Amino acid sequence: MFIQNLLRSVMFGVPIGITFLDTVGYVAKVEGISMQPVLNPESTDTDYVFLSRWAVRDYKVERGDVVSLVSPKDPNQKIIKRVVALQGDVVSTLGYKNQYVRVPEGHCWVEGDHTGHTLDSNTFGPVSLGLVNARAIWIVWPPSRWQSLDTKLPDSRKPVSAANL
Repeated sequence: MFIQNLLRSVMFGVPIGITFLDTVGYVAKVEGISMQPVLNPESTDTDYVFLSRWAVRDYKVERGDVVSLVSPKDPNQKIIKRVVALQGDVVSTLGYKNQYVRVPEGHCWVEGDHTGHTLDSNTFGPVSLGLVNARAIWIVWPPSRWQSLDTKLPDSRKPVSAANL
């Protein structure tokens, strides 16, 4: 009887758990300094964030959102960056091959908050919205850093011209 109940629990629990992780969200460890000071403010800190898959289910991202995406340079790596510009926006780049870039349809421009210490759109250009898989909405660990993530875009990184403002 015990084995039968255990199997029944596993048969129902695993699919429900996988569905939750695939559609609602999950907690992920943030490594590196590219998003300092917002994430991992000290080099010794490691933040864990709740990544909401639900928030980007229709490819709806906003300027200032901190998002998780598949790296355009290495499809086996996930990176976390801030959305600076959306399709149609013109952005002033920081060392990209062109000083100004109009973000193409279906793409966004992402940057790390720690300018100069990040591989972002200034390295690989506009990113397809299809690579964005979640939005970071809350720092969940360590407890001393519990807080929602600010979606405010620094004035210095706002698009030169925005398509839908």
